[in-house]
Amino acid sequence: MDARDKEDLTAMDDHLRNRIVASVKEGFAEQVRFAQDLVRFPSTRGAEHAVQDFMFREMRKRGLEVDRFEMNEQALLSHVGGAPVTSEHSRAPILVGIHRPAKETGRSLILQGHVDVVPTGPLDMWTHPPFDPVIDGDWLYGRGGADMKAGHAANIFCLEALRRIGLEPSATVYVQSVVEEESTGNGALMTHLRGYKADAVLIPEPEDEKLVRANVGVLWFDVEVRGLPVHVREMGAGANAIDAAYRVIGELRRLEVELNTRKTGRPHFDDEPHPINLNIGRIEGGDWASSVPAWCRVSCRLALYPGTTAAEARREVENWLSVFARGDPYLANNPTSVHWTGFNAEGYVLEPGSDAEACLAAAHEAVMGRPLESFMTAGYLDARVYALYDRVPTLCYGPISENIHGFDERVSLASLERITMAMALFVADWCGVAPIRT
Repeated sequence: MDARDKEDLTAMDDHLRNRIVASVKEGFAEQVRFAQDLVRFPSTRGAEHAVQDFMFREMRKRGLEVDRFEMNEQALLSHVGGAPVTSEHSRAPILVGIHRPAKETGRSLILQGHVDVVPTGPLDMWTHPPFDPVIDGDWLYGRGGADMKAGHAANIFCLEALRRIGLEPSATVYVQSVVEEESTGNGALMTHLRGYKADAVLIPEPEDEKLVRANVGVLWFDVEVRGLPVHVREMGAGANAIDAAYRVIGELRRLEVELNTRKTGRPHFDDEPHPINLNIGRIEGGDWASSVPAWCRVSCRLALYPGTTAAEARREVENWLSVFARGDPYLANNPTSVHWTGFNAEGYVLEPGSDAEACLAAAHEAVMGRPLESFMTAGYLDARVYALYDRVPTLCYGPISENIHGFDERVSLASLERITMAMALFVADWCGVAPIRT
């Protein structure tokens, strides 16, 4: 595109905006079908290969050059933000679809989405089967539909909206499809280690049409307790590992209380009633109902404030439990052990004032008719990789949803359409546009 073409497009701002919005609307039925196709893949941890094959074909079909690569365990373990690669870790590939313009005149962009989803839980508690993407009114139901396959579809279709009217971004755009977002964050980190970087990042997680301003870090760990097994008729002579685990959980709850007292004076956290959450996600223990249990394993998830390193948080957990064990009559001689099993992620704050945020705010207001709001969210986001290690503006912004990680997970289709319109306008403004090469 020569300078005169660029000037013509700039002069057509209102007209171009209306064409892009209309194009999103024209292609939205196809976009919904695409999102439904993604939901049909039961892509729980370790089972994402088929959905990544689907994404590979769809990216190629849309003219993107696709880099498909595996996790590099050694590189991940050597990085400060890398998480352990356990036997449960996904071995599915990472995909990066690459759009390269004829001439690079705009600002580059990463559009990122994850295809892994959390387990469904008991199927009889769902109104519809979790991998049957039913539409009821404004809602698209299904595990992973909101978190975040609908958003991932928007990554593809905001670019399709431009293509439909004969335009393409005037800068390099990377469409990244990752796994391990729900367990370690290693998939997003792997794209960083592979060398992919852009001037800004947009991740359409289900954030209720708001921008994430601050985000907690997350640790995953197991606490193992050993007991002394005897027959229950002599249980007073043994030591029950499950009973001891109850005491450990109580102590972890006291740590949670202590961490929440530290919110005072922290921007974005001070007004939150309970920003730091400890979740006891799984308990396993014992071998026989009539034997005093010899072991118990408690799997935990703990949040941490931005500015606290994962290493500092790990040391505090270990020290806290060590001090507790020394005062417990049984655990003093049979101390617990802590194993770090997943997330090793620090939090981040998106500082206001970037050109990328201003660009998204303008796109949002053009579509929604209201200013862009921001907020703190207490869940893990892959945005931490790009915010902390690439140090580029990382915008986490996506559709209205309900019940993510719960039963009857669903995403609002009207909201998804609005978000896709805002994303398409953002891409056109941030990257610039040019006529598609013929």
